Amino acid sequence: MIDRFAQLEPKVLLAVTGYRYGERYFDRTAEVAEIRAGLPTVEQVLIVPYDDASWPDILDGPADPGFDPVPFDHPLCVLFSSGTTGKPKAIVHSHGGVLIEHLKNHLLSFDLHPGDRLQWFTTTTWMVWNALVSALLVRASIVLIDGDPQYPDLVHPWRIAEQAGTTMMGASPGFLMACRKAGVHPAREFDLSRLRQLGAVGSPLHADGFRWVQEELGPDVLLNVGSGGTDVCTGIVQGGPWQPVVTGEISGPCLGVDAKAFDEQGREVVGQLGELVITSPMPSMPVGFWGDTDTSRYRAAYFAEYPGVWRHGDWIRFSDTGSCVVTGRSDATLNRGGVRLGTAEFYAVVEEFDEIADSLIVHLEDADGGSGELLLFVTMRPGYELDDALRQRIGKALRSGLSPRHVPDTVLAVPSIPRNRTGKKLEVPVKRILQGAGTEDVVSRDVLAEPTSLDAFVSYAGRLR
Repeated sequence: MIDRFAQLEPKVLLAVTGYRYGERYFDRTAEVAEIRAGLPTVEQVLIVPYDDASWPDILDGPADPGFDPVPFDHPLCVLFSSGTTGKPKAIVHSHGGVLIEHLKNHLLSFDLHPGDRLQWFTTTTWMVWNALVSALLVRASIVLIDGDPQYPDLVHPWRIAEQAGTTMMGASPGFLMACRKAGVHPAREFDLSRLRQLGAVGSPLHADGFRWVQEELGPDVLLNVGSGGTDVCTGIVQGGPWQPVVTGEISGPCLGVDAKAFDEQGREVVGQLGELVITSPMPSMPVGFWGDTDTSRYRAAYFAEYPGVWRHGDWIRFSDTGSCVVTGRSDATLNRGGVRLGTAEFYAVVEEFDEIADSLIVHLEDADGGSGELLLFVTMRPGYELDDALRQRIGKALRSGLSPRHVPDTVLAVPSIPRNRTGKKLEVPVKRILQGAGTEDVVSRDVLAEPTSLDAFVSYAGRLR
């Protein structure tokens, strides 16, 4: 929080001194004091009560708030990058850009209208929170979930959808695959008759997940898989009512987004992996980075690779019909023997094993130009152990399902796979740790969903040296 907020030199801090997650209450009074001490520009701290605030108290104020007209590009909000590949970027978004983009997306792609209800569990630090709130622009209601969305059980989000009459529900691919493996039948167990669309973002959804959604929710519920980012505060590729759903793929570029795949020479490629780029301006591209007065950081972040063309940082493959597959961050893409391999392709195969709960793949390049070392880390489901027989089965599945280049040199079991708070795997920080970098030099533990998830990789890096 200090790494992010200190960049803005804020004067007012709003804080909640505790929260409930599942059955436990977490007192954060000491953390609030620490953040306050780390922000010397703050003049006032407003404590927002967690449990005892009432709607009359919150709504007590002027009945007709005033509005000041501002230019289209006037700053609306600052969103921060994850900080998992460097210092968090303070991304400044504009009033007009976010307004137009979210109106377009919510009306046309999400198909939201007055009276509809959007349910999408998110933290307030993720751009999905901004998109959720923007449902109010089209006079739809939003469903807010406090605490652990899967408490007291895995099916609780479906239960909430029934109770709230949700018309569009957002879910992580990990949650959908967990429901599939657990044998959940949401439409049989709950009344989801109002549900028209199911969104899935945050990580790739495997083909079996597509089939599970169709089988369980039926043909009248549109599966809208997408990928975007904090940088544009919206989707870049996704589906919608006018686009076909392709098993294991994203339907195509979002409406009005000129998204393509470029090779290293800046040429558009189809049918092969390339850098995800946006070749025409879109309204919600940020107006700049906070404090970046000469725009040098902004230009370096997006336009250094292909002058005049936005490079988003994802590795993507478009088909000749326009559908696409995002295979991971381009800086995490594996380059083995001169062939680039997307990390998501590995996970789609490996995580189909009943014994494996999660996985992470890293390629350590050979300084002498060899093929390097391909390392696969897995977490096992309770009751299972990683042995040589399972290693051989994994290698055989990757060889037959992908190619011989995808077979790892080493398969290791770790207690957990490091992810950030929005669920993204941290391949790049792990790779840098294995190459000898210090943990605090590559990622702040505060961004980790599990603060101890890097410990096993630090220990393994010590053995490598």
